[in-house]
Amino acid sequence: MNQNIVSSRISIIIPAINEAVNIKEANATTQPSTNIEVIVVDGGSKDHTPKIAQSLGIKVISSSPGRAVQMNAGALAASGDILLFLHADTRLPTGFDEMIRTALQQPGTVAGAFNLRIDASLLSLRWVEWGVNLRSHFYQMPYGDQAIFVTKEVFEQIGSFPQLPIMEDFEFIRRLKRLGRIVIIPTPVVTSARRWLQKGVFKTTLLNQIVIIAYLLGVSPERIRSWYRQEKFK
Repeated sequence: MNQNIVSSRISIIIPAINEAVNIKEANATTQPSTNIEVIVVDGGSKDHTPKIAQSLGIKVISSSPGRAVQMNAGALAASGDILLFLHADTRLPTGFDEMIRTALQQPGTVAGAFNLRIDASLLSLRWVEWGVNLRSHFYQMPYGDQAIFVTKEVFEQIGSFPQLPIMEDFEFIRRLKRLGRIVIIPTPVVTSARRWLQKGVFKTTLLNQIVIIAYLLGVSPERIRSWYRQEKFK
């Protein structure tokens, strides 16, 4: 499989709902690159997200809302041998395509992601980045905002993203780890600070850790999502 990685097509799958302000810039960071396609999976936007994406020449498909559902729909429509799952508010680094192909050639590697940088100047966010990147490298546990990539063959082997209302990326990575190594590219993607700034860095970070602990203790994802949403929008 690795012998073909160098020439493999990368399908960039962007799940989106009401991301009109982000979709153009997200697409811009996919260029220039070699042998890629971009797919926006719209989960029922009320703004101009689909129209803007289509005007940029992006393939747009519709699905039920829910990040796992949308990413699985995008993977099904993808023509590439490598799948890159990109949040609409995350920006890829220059040369990401070659970095991904090189990473997937490493023996025993089944998937990967990038280091994280958060787009705001707060010192507290530098600590968040440090913690995220340490966790990613040490435990091989990147999350969705780090632009997870995987070969389509491996994606199908583990049965795609689990149909969970929350924690789908966490569970997806746990399943991948059973198959092999998750490589973390040291060059960062840049993600929006909006979810940290909305409620404060400390509270958002604490909430995220509580969600993970609750999931590991067996609390149902439906219950976690309901509670998380209430906290998020207070």
